[in-house]
Amino acid sequence: MFILIIMIATYINGIAILIGGLLGLLIGSKLSEQFKEVVFASAGLVTLVIGIKMALETNSFLVLLFSMVLGGLIGYLIGIEKGILKAGSWMEKISMRKSNKDEVTTTGSLFAVGFLNSSVLFCSGAMAIVGSISAGTVGDYNLIFIKSVMDGSMAIIFAAAYGPGVLASALSVLVYQGFFTIMGKTISPLLKESGLNELSAVGGILLIMIAFNLIGIKQFKTGNFLPALVLAPIFAFLGTIILTALPFL
Repeated sequence: MFILIIMIATYINGIAILIGGLLGLLIGSKLSEQFKEVVFASAGLVTLVIGIKMALETNSFLVLLFSMVLGGLIGYLIGIEKGILKAGSWMEKISMRKSNKDEVTTTGSLFAVGFLNSSVLFCSGAMAIVGSISAGTVGDYNLIFIKSVMDGSMAIIFAAAYGPGVLASALSVLVYQGFFTIMGKTISPLLKESGLNELSAVGGILLIMIAFNLIGIKQFKTGNFLPALVLAPIFAFLGTIILTALPFL
């Protein structure tokens, strides 16, 4: 019962994504191919602006660089993107619903790509972590409620572009934010402000990749860079220790 109460904000966030996604599907089904191109371009440009703003929050471009390089190498070796796309394709088969486009992209079905990109979009920001920890530790749901409105709005645009795969990303939000909500008291002291800043900056780079995919500039395998989200707070913590120790060396 306690978990159900502290998770209420995350449930609302997931519902907002579902509602926004359904509205996007309704809009997308009535759009011609020319207008769908406009939706892709608009979603890409807005995502690009959000990504740049988040990336500039970094306190150390070295931390950002090493996180992305090492995180990307780990992701490619493990094959994270391929696994996520397979999961998206599996969800598509289970739901027995097809995306609103029949073609398959170079990285997977449109359903799977929509699931991947929207999951990264809704989970990459520091607001998801800070808001979830606040909800789980002090019962403050305000940040997640604000995020719910933002996510619901973006879900409309993404669902119109990608189709029903965006709806499946609500599950990613429930798992991701639910983890930080329940484990907030343990994780919060470890992340600190510097760690959150670097995590948010890496999330911004991932959003820039998604934006380039949407606009058609270059197709990045964004999922392979997800380990960078874990490495960024670690490198930020190590950097703080090194800077603290320098005067004594």
